[in-house]
Amino acid sequence: MYKQTISFVAAATLAASSLGADELSFHPIVVTATKTEQSLNTITSNVEIITAEEIEEQHYTSLAEALNSLSGISITSNGGVGTTQEVFVRGMDTNKVLVLINGIRYQDPSSTSGANFAHLLISDIEQIELIKGAQSGVWGADASAGVINIITKSAEAGTHTGANVEYGSFATTKWGGFLSHKTDKYDFKISFDRLMSSSFTAQAPKGDNIDRYEKDPYANTTLNLNAHYNPTSEDTFGISYTDINALGSYDSYHSPNSVEHSDVRTRLYGVTYDKAYHNHTLSTKANLSKFRRDELDTGYGVKVFNGQTREAELRDHFRYGENDFIVAGLSKKWDQIDFIQADSTTGAKSVSSKAVFVTNSNTFGDLILTESLRRDDYSSFHAKTTGKMGAKYTLSEDMYVGGNYGTSYTAPNLIQMFNPWGASNDTLSPENTKSYDLTLGYKSITLTYFENRVKDLIEWYDPTPLNWFNNDPYYKNLNGISTFKGYEVTFRHTLLDAFVLNADYTHLARFVDKDGKDLKRRPKREAKVSVNYYGIEDLSMGINAHYVGTRYDQADQQGEQTGRYTLFNFVLNYNLTDSIQLYGKIDNLTDKYYQSVDGYASSPRGYYAGMKVIF
Repeated sequence: MYKQTISFVAAATLAASSLGADELSFHPIVVTATKTEQSLNTITSNVEIITAEEIEEQHYTSLAEALNSLSGISITSNGGVGTTQEVFVRGMDTNKVLVLINGIRYQDPSSTSGANFAHLLISDIEQIELIKGAQSGVWGADASAGVINIITKSAEAGTHTGANVEYGSFATTKWGGFLSHKTDKYDFKISFDRLMSSSFTAQAPKGDNIDRYEKDPYANTTLNLNAHYNPTSEDTFGISYTDINALGSYDSYHSPNSVEHSDVRTRLYGVTYDKAYHNHTLSTKANLSKFRRDELDTGYGVKVFNGQTREAELRDHFRYGENDFIVAGLSKKWDQIDFIQADSTTGAKSVSSKAVFVTNSNTFGDLILTESLRRDDYSSFHAKTTGKMGAKYTLSEDMYVGGNYGTSYTAPNLIQMFNPWGASNDTLSPENTKSYDLTLGYKSITLTYFENRVKDLIEWYDPTPLNWFNNDPYYKNLNGISTFKGYEVTFRHTLLDAFVLNADYTHLARFVDKDGKDLKRRPKREAKVSVNYYGIEDLSMGINAHYVGTRYDQADQQGEQTGRYTLFNFVLNYNLTDSIQLYGKIDNLTDKYYQSVDGYASSPRGYYAGMKVIF
């Protein structure tokens, strides 16, 4: 089921017009649920979106920071900006979440964690779409927990340019700009963003003052380009390019004053062609994702990682009724990695897959039904057939019910199979997931129950844990089922024609491995509340609170307890003119001390101020 997330700008406009929350009827367009454009209210999947207006009003810096405002999302961080971040979706970890940028895979085949959230800046984002639950029936591998699609901004009619600058705590500087142009025949937009921060130490023993240790600075330069050409009203050619360069510092194990650097470069290329004819839209795409990670100061293990994913797809969207359509297609994907050890030893591995998929959606009065089926044939293990079914029924103007069931899988990562840190295992097979959710929506409230069961979980296994020099650890499939289940409650409302209230609560009732032991670093309860005020012309302000419940750093409720705290953030926006916006924000308003990962520092109170200019 969808959760209708309302942009603060739009909500404020309606509030000023004396409209209540029950009268809000925004239905943004979503493309991730079925690989085709759909209005949010016609989707059966459990969807949340973050709009450009929300990003710009809250002044998020990273993707993880924005995602952390959504229900069912929990995030841990190994230090400050640019350090490793893990994103849990309904208790399932990062490598089970497929991340896309403009439909291009951001999944690094040379990393055991999949997508690297730490380096994703979001100042040029039009919309972030989160589809929860098993999505392999639509997207194939690595979508057992869901799909995150980051859609960058396209050009608006005419010629436009803009710039932004921000300065704040920890000598943090952000600046960037864009140029765009659009006519009836073509459009392009290019944007540039630069982030630099002295930050603070990544590691610090719990309770220690982080100022006692050396800082771990970070720098990120991100370039986005997209363009389209329309030779006729039925034909559209498109290109997309994203280039991320990041230089970060981190601390080696139990060594807060060590100096380690990582140089990361990611390049994503996409080419598309769409042909509309009669009731069909034929779409082709070719994507290339390239990843390079250089551990500059390491004296052991892997020094350089290279990963590459190529993907080609042909699909047809056929609308055979006013609200009925079918999407069918073929795709081919190639993954490859190579690496260089600190002792100059090299290694390489590749795998390929091909797929056929189909999605059908029908509307029968107040009932919407959607079905998807997909088969992936791999070069290195058995073929996988997955699917999903969804239904949504509108009971009245104010109430709906719905549910989804899907099967999914997480393919073994190439680096897991090769395993340069120990023994290789070419017999690894995919993890298998069964997922379902049930939703009841009434006016501004939605209640969702979810359950995910993962079979053949891939885990790191050391047959001789007391001997560090045997070089025999490897990744293996574990027999048994890991279970993740719980419920989410969301609430959206306008108050007194000037306030917008958003509240989310997530309860993980069960997040256990095959032996029934709780998995690490998942909070059992999490609540998020924000209140935004729009009662003064050209001025808006907001405060949000984030409560993290009991959370243990190790499995089976062992290790440090890292939860039971509440964080507050404040933001203020002022439109000086139609083209100039000033803003300020305070993160961790009460200067709360906490650690989301034991032994890794988290940010104390931080102050930031900035300006945006658009022409």
